Amino acid sequence: MRIVLVGPPGAGKGTQAAYLAKNLSVPHISTGDLFRANISQGTELGKQAKAYMDAGNLVPDEVTIAMALDRMGQQDAVNGFLLDGFPRNVSQAEALDEALKREGLKLDAVLDLEVPEDEVVRRIAGRRICRNDSAHVFHVTYSPPQKEGVCDHCGGELYQRDDDSEETVRTRLEVYHTQTEPIIDHYRAQGLVVTISALGKVTEVTERAMEALQKDRAAQA
Repeated sequence: MRIVLVGPPGAGKGTQAAYLAKNLSVPHISTGDLFRANISQGTELGKQAKAYMDAGNLVPDEVTIAMALDRMGQQDAVNGFLLDGFPRNVSQAEALDEALKREGLKLDAVLDLEVPEDEVVRRIAGRRICRNDSAHVFHVTYSPPQKEGVCDHCGGELYQRDDDSEETVRTRLEVYHTQTEPIIDHYRAQGLVVTISALGKVTEVTERAMEALQKDRAAQA
């Protein structure tokens, strides 16, 4: 299956992408991983992306699109892929449509993870990270430390990242609503959108997504 995963920040896209890709036996392709891989390998696209990033500028759509298309053309993606973080806007979605069309391919579904805005803010703004080891992550509501402000694992100080503050989260949500959310209507017009609630345990959301995708595939058959 060829799937695009969309949803606001805090919807759990990265987590769900990993589980769904494994269940569907397709590669999980994220823009973050693409940038890191191309830059670390010193590819021409990686050099271009790094130049923009080093200058504090956004990487242009054409570079991001070229990276994504190159990755989708690799052998492990022959039978499908799950795109996470791409396309990020309508122009990227249109470019993806055209690229797939040239190859005689098309998307099977666009999975929209739906989460109320207040829940997004609660999820992200409640995160606390250990200063000694950033892999130790807690949440003031869902997974609080035994002692407030102290890491259970090493006793390090817990802190809130600047980009996890409520003000920053709401700004990120506004960017999502303005730039990325319109791709849902773009794909809805093609009959590709499958919307599910991303509330609940990770396994529950994964099961919900798999069931919705299977029903959608059966309906198209």
